[in-house]
Amino acid sequence: MRSMTILTEADLRRVVKLDLDAVACVENAFRALATQKVAMPPILRLDIPEHRGEVDVKTAYVPGIDGFAIKISPGFFDNPKLGLPSTNGLMVLLSATTGLTEALLIDNGYLTDIRTAAAGAVAAKHLAREDAAVAAIFGAGMQAKLQLEALKLVRPIAQARIWARDRARAEVAAGELRERLGIDVRVEPDATRAAAGADVIVTTTPSTEPLIHAGFVSPGQHITAMGSDAEHKNEIAPAIIRMADLYVADSARQARRLGELHHAIEAGVMAADAGVAELGQIVAGQRPGRRAASDITLADLTGTGVQDTAIATLARDRARAAGAGTIFES
Repeated sequence: MRSMTILTEADLRRVVKLDLDAVACVENAFRALATQKVAMPPILRLDIPEHRGEVDVKTAYVPGIDGFAIKISPGFFDNPKLGLPSTNGLMVLLSATTGLTEALLIDNGYLTDIRTAAAGAVAAKHLAREDAAVAAIFGAGMQAKLQLEALKLVRPIAQARIWARDRARAEVAAGELRERLGIDVRVEPDATRAAAGADVIVTTTPSTEPLIHAGFVSPGQHITAMGSDAEHKNEIAPAIIRMADLYVADSARQARRLGELHHAIEAGVMAADAGVAELGQIVAGQRPGRRAASDITLADLTGTGVQDTAIATLARDRARAAGAGTIFES
């Protein structure tokens, strides 16, 4: 007889939070990507354009971790018009020794939200100035809110501006964040003013045209681009990659295919074979991060399977310790 644990979103929300442990979990995943023989195949993606839908499948095996996750992650970006969330999905955790299914994590995208926010925190920890106090968040969805919460874990953020195409959603998000984080959060309808003077800029949208242009950016700023996880998505003008003192990818191979780097290569701003730093290399001390307070740094985060395996195994371990979930015998 074999057993499998079924964990619902409610179970997972009880045992996994956006906290420093989650950040450390994802940070260690990036370190492993740079220092170990991680097996991480390219992302499988299905597009459903008539409903602004996409489905990504990600996975990775990390030596030393006893399980590996396979994640199915839909994003249907017209869903808010129907009163539904934009993202959804689940993860399957299998034994790295036998391949048997250990857990079914029906998280509805919650673990992806947490690991994505944690990745933003890791990028800011290693690339943003230590005194970074002002954030500009582009987007007003769940990930926009979580990115600001994650930033506060690693930097002394005291003020934030929210920019989004939908002013009403931005106002709701700003109100929620003011109450939850206890800091000054306001809506800025002008994208240029939102970015001006911000120490950290985070983009979290499915935009297909650049939101951040070269004239928006000034010395000392750090940019984390979260949204460009498909070839057609683009939040950062290619010229910014050229002007940045340091460009960092979560996975150079992925970013060349579907990240902001992909658009810079297409625009002729970067050579297709140009060497770029990866976040894991900086975490592991193999490459330098920010060198000076005046540097402009850019993290291009496309989302990696290694993050999913890391957060799924953390969830499995936390659930075991808490006795959470339902055991299914087969």
